[in-house]
Amino acid sequence: MCTCFRVKAKDGSVVVGRTMEFGVDLQSKITVFPKGYKFQGTGPDNKPGLSWEGKYGIVGMDAFGLPIVSDGINEMGLYVGDLYQPGFAKYQDVPGGQEAKAITQLDVAGYLLSSCQNVEEAKEAIQKVFVWPFFAEQIKSVPPLHFPVHDAEGNSAVFEYIDGKLNIHDNPLGVLTNSPDFGWHMINLRNYVNLSANNVPDIKLDGDDILALGQGTGMLGLPGDATPPSRFIRAVALTQSAVKSQNAEDATKTAFHIVNNFDIPKGFARQEMGGQTIYDYTSWLTISDLTQKIYYYRGYDNFKFYGVRLDKVDFSGSELKTIDTSDSSWSAEVF
Repeated sequence: MCTCFRVKAKDGSVVVGRTMEFGVDLQSKITVFPKGYKFQGTGPDNKPGLSWEGKYGIVGMDAFGLPIVSDGINEMGLYVGDLYQPGFAKYQDVPGGQEAKAITQLDVAGYLLSSCQNVEEAKEAIQKVFVWPFFAEQIKSVPPLHFPVHDAEGNSAVFEYIDGKLNIHDNPLGVLTNSPDFGWHMINLRNYVNLSANNVPDIKLDGDDILALGQGTGMLGLPGDATPPSRFIRAVALTQSAVKSQNAEDATKTAFHIVNNFDIPKGFARQEMGGQTIYDYTSWLTISDLTQKIYYYRGYDNFKFYGVRLDKVDFSGSELKTIDTSDSSWSAEVF
């Protein structure tokens, strides 16, 4: 039940907010991928896939201790995230003899962030590889992902694999949630053209004044449930109605407020599976300042955001560096 959105400021600054919801602990840590890190993709049947050397340093969230990026930014201000798209994501077949161009869906974010500096480059790069469905033992399934991409110039796109084909969508509103496909969400917006940030005026019926009960009447009918279509509509309403930020600092504050609307506590969304109750909850939130290159993180058990300034990060070396975000003693506000 992830939600991703973009906030633009008057001076051109760009900030991206994102929530990560999942039914199991992803054991995520903030991970630093150095410049020149040697990535090794996996091809079908455990054959070696694409191998490449990263051009840009990355800061982002991993999962299960694997050398992957589930959400992150690079030093050029490019953002890429992994969002679930169950029931709709269907990846590509890798032609025989093309295994050296293959990566899994779990490699996509790392591939783009390490190789590209903006959305246009990402669009070109994603068409050079085959993305095939990798079975993740940690969750006993094939993660069905699609990918929001944002850059420091304010450009946004969505990469989806539907029926084995890559679909690249420009994303003018900068919002993405989960299933179904992005095009469906944009059409569904038409069902909410009546919504407005302006209060509805009072009316008179048979000479009787009918007065509003309070503020916010223009947004009456805004869906408040946790389903992907409802969160998409709510994210568009919040980002589009928010007072225009002046700069990156203001846009970051706005993103902090917006992201709180998508924070799901344990218990609000649950499902019985295998004789036990599975809770889908917000395990972590991130705010990515693509202009100032700051990556903020907040976990489920701590309401304080922590930030990593990419211009202060040492991207040299060849090994990954991690910050254990489950450590409650972690108290540095900005690294």
